[in-house]
Amino acid sequence: MEPVSLQDFVCALDPASLPRVLRVCSGVYFQGSIYEISGNECCLSTGDLIKVTHVRLQKVVCENPGTGQTTELAPNFQGLFSPLTGPQSYGTLEELVCAATQSSKSLPIRFMSTHRIATKARVVPQEQPLKLEAVEMHQGACCARCVLDSGAQQGFLHLPLSQQGPFWKLEPGPPRTLLQVLQDPTVRDTLLTCSAFPWRSLTLKPQYEVEAIMHFRRTVVKIPSTLEVDVEDVTTSSQHIHFIQPLLLSEALARGGPFPLATEILEVPQGSPNFLSPWLSSLQKGQRLCLHGVASPPWRFLASTRGRKVPRHFMISGAYRGKLRRRPREFPTAYDLLGALQPGQPLRVVATKDCEGDELENLGFASLAVGDRLEVRGSGQALGQHERDIDVLVCQRLGEPTGEEEAGEDEEVEDQEQILLPLYFSGGFVEELSDARRYSLQDLTAQFSLPCEVKVVAKDPRHPADPLPSFPGLQLEEKILEPFLVVSLDSDPEMCFEIPPRWLDLTVVEVKELPGQPSGALPMATVEELTEAFYYRLRKLPAVESQAPPPRPPKSKGLSEQKKQMSKEKGIKSSEVSELQEPPLLPKLRTKSLLKVTQDSSNLYSEVPGRKKGCRPAVPITEDSDDEHDYEEIAEQFSKTL
Repeated sequence: MEPVSLQDFVCALDPASLPRVLRVCSGVYFQGSIYEISGNECCLSTGDLIKVTHVRLQKVVCENPGTGQTTELAPNFQGLFSPLTGPQSYGTLEELVCAATQSSKSLPIRFMSTHRIATKARVVPQEQPLKLEAVEMHQGACCARCVLDSGAQQGFLHLPLSQQGPFWKLEPGPPRTLLQVLQDPTVRDTLLTCSAFPWRSLTLKPQYEVEAIMHFRRTVVKIPSTLEVDVEDVTTSSQHIHFIQPLLLSEALARGGPFPLATEILEVPQGSPNFLSPWLSSLQKGQRLCLHGVASPPWRFLASTRGRKVPRHFMISGAYRGKLRRRPREFPTAYDLLGALQPGQPLRVVATKDCEGDELENLGFASLAVGDRLEVRGSGQALGQHERDIDVLVCQRLGEPTGEEEAGEDEEVEDQEQILLPLYFSGGFVEELSDARRYSLQDLTAQFSLPCEVKVVAKDPRHPADPLPSFPGLQLEEKILEPFLVVSLDSDPEMCFEIPPRWLDLTVVEVKELPGQPSGALPMATVEELTEAFYYRLRKLPAVESQAPPPRPPKSKGLSEQKKQMSKEKGIKSSEVSELQEPPLLPKLRTKSLLKVTQDSSNLYSEVPGRKKGCRPAVPITEDSDDEHDYEEIAEQFSKTL
């Protein structure tokens, strides 16, 4: 086949003959062209092979040959077209007359010229219909007597048979749809008429979008048929050519198989690694893999080690078979206590920090001391400062544990005291736990909410190198749902691991040879260590961002109140200094000034009521206690010594 333009090849192409393999004979490159913006291919090199798989009609340009005016038609245009002329043109009038007589058609015949005809009598516009009535001698020359029908009046003129054309015989045919005209090679290149346009004649120029496969192109290439490139059909001589089409792991996951699928790595994503696993170094260009399918179950758990200065982070598969034991959880705020409370599951904690009720700026809240035992009851509301309702955590203060309680009996009601803690209270609590059961990962996460403190007491029997039992504790942070692909290496079929295409999307190509398949169940690694950056990127997933933030604590005092308080304190200090500054070398006793400060500041503190059984009693602050303070006695002894 001789090289032809891509437009001519596509217009003459029979869709039933697809696919066809083309070779580019003259390449083309349009930098920044509209085809790039539209997502179509605009760069083809000479010698490129293209496997055309589909041709789609995009639009049809309708043109008036007389004026050059154009308009675009959609492929679903409903107008009807009629052929205006025959499929053949004639160079002279003599050829037209000879063709008419040979086809046994008698005169008159109707014809037209696509060019203007100038005679001594008049000028005939292009595409003006003429009727040839007879051939006769006129002024000593053989001429064709023609009738010019210009609508309102008719005119006669004689044209010599040597008159140059081209001339077209007018042969109106049956009306056809747009697609019927484009599919008929005898009609699509001729002049047409359509009642939807005011033009006497028109031509159609279709524009197609060619879908093709090219070497090392991951997606189907889309080429406009109007691209100025010459192609040659080499389908017959290219039967042995296999077009290499790259595939992403995400695309293999989306199409759902077929699995197992033998592949070879073409490209590995650049950038810092997300995993610290030994199989990561094997993922190099040229390495063959076998994709076994989608991992089950699809959920994973994020975990961090406890008891180390530099924590390590892991992703644990839902198929993990190790045994875990619960560890006491730590809660920095009352809000965290409320989040950990589950219906039907008692939550008892021990305070790890001292806190006086006055420090909360709400006299109605109780004080806590290190070692206080609390049982969390639920949430409520209480009247806070500025007479506003605030959210609080309702707890029961428990007494010291007894032998009977350790055996499983409940405390008496009289040993319990209800206390309220604002949700913004930033104390410190540790869970009181006596659960020694061994849980599977699935049972543990089904019964208790995350985050959860655990200790791995038995490793996964399918994972001999399970690192989790070596850590003193783990915190299961959260559960994520993400599809993984089970992959094995061709060089080591026994090494199976799971790859998340969302975060490690390899570019591979299908190969025919399947690697040796391991017999029985696949020995998968159910624990993968993560880099710190990737771990915290996972913690920012939308599922985590949707959690409500903890309550914001109220402002302690306004700016004006703070300034007033500071000015009062300065006044008190200045008065004390004036009394203390006297001529003698030895300072006088400061009993009176200390007593004055104590009296002035007595309204700043309130007595903490004594606590019940098992609680540390609070010592009230009185004037007598100020007079008997230790530093008063030291000052007196010092003066006597001098």
